[in-house]
Amino acid sequence: MGPGSGGGRGDGVRVRKGPGEGSGGAGDGAGIGRRLRWALIGTVVAALVLGAAGGAATALALHGSPSAARSTGTSGAVGACDSVHIARTVLPSVVTVSVQQPGGGSGGVGSGEVFRKDGYIVTNNHVISPAVGGGSISVTFSDGTTEPAELTGRDPRSDLAVLKVQQRAGLVVLPFADSDDVVVGQPVVALGAPLGLSSTVTAGIVSALDRNVPVPSDGGQTTVLVGAIQTDAAINPGNSGGALVDCNGKLVGVNTAIATVPNEAGQAGGGSVGIGFAVPANLAGHVAKQIIAGEPIGYAYLGLQAAPVVSQSGQTVGLFVQSVTAGGPAEQAGLQVGDIITRIHGHQASDLSVLSALVTAMNPGDRVQVEYVRDGDRHTTTLTLGEQ
Repeated sequence: MGPGSGGGRGDGVRVRKGPGEGSGGAGDGAGIGRRLRWALIGTVVAALVLGAAGGAATALALHGSPSAARSTGTSGAVGACDSVHIARTVLPSVVTVSVQQPGGGSGGVGSGEVFRKDGYIVTNNHVISPAVGGGSISVTFSDGTTEPAELTGRDPRSDLAVLKVQQRAGLVVLPFADSDDVVVGQPVVALGAPLGLSSTVTAGIVSALDRNVPVPSDGGQTTVLVGAIQTDAAINPGNSGGALVDCNGKLVGVNTAIATVPNEAGQAGGGSVGIGFAVPANLAGHVAKQIIAGEPIGYAYLGLQAAPVVSQSGQTVGLFVQSVTAGGPAEQAGLQVGDIITRIHGHQASDLSVLSALVTAMNPGDRVQVEYVRDGDRHTTTLTLGEQ
């Protein structure tokens, strides 16, 4: 089976051209997904627009579904957190991150949290990316003092970065919770600098777990926030990189993106509509430690390029294999150009974000089952993920 001329197909489906593995492009989606846009929540203060620090927002659909509430953990208490106590204890660990583009270009504002006493701070990659290549970064603490910061390293795929300020007395490290223990419905508090308003505190609950959210990344690419925590705590432009904490004041996630309702022209705008997403603390801590240690952040890869196969009704029915890397995992598993992947690792091959989520969440050497169609016949193979 393969695409016909002009992208059409005799069996009533078509191949939608799109980016390949790791780019995380999404299909059309349905329902509310068609009316929402994902936006990164870095901000250029003068414009007060979504996504300004991380690139234009892209119209995409919801991916993943809320996990069943887990019974483990002690942070899923009923009710609301003591936000006054949280503000007093956590705000000293939360910073406002200001960036300036090279050559004195426009600036942007985001948030971050103190990761280690020797001056390391965690934030989002899209917050600091405008300063890469000769720009400047500074950090303002809750006491109003400002320090220059250096970029230790960044990981566009997870949208995380680590900054370093000179070691100073009184740095308060934000403790990390085990984000695997987070449960749907538990109260949480978000802290950061929405619209540049430092030391802002908002409260809400965990609305859902395990969301795979496609968002803009460096160089016009798209990445996927894998297993993101969804919250209705109000987060807005400038909250990017800030803290989402439990009632014990421990970090459960790094606030990264929100969904917005586009205007009639299809442009993203406005602020919180109660659908925000945070990178889980366990992933943030793991990536931050690797960056600080100077270790490469290895990700799994499949060794193929694919594009969605779309039915006449607009539904994605599989992923058309456009190319296969010679000697790569896909070729070794027997996949060929023209195959249509229908399921991978137990998930419907509904769009390219399935592939991006897979290679981000799994490790090189892991084995995944792939179901595919070739010349009208269905096949199953086992693919061993490589490393890139």
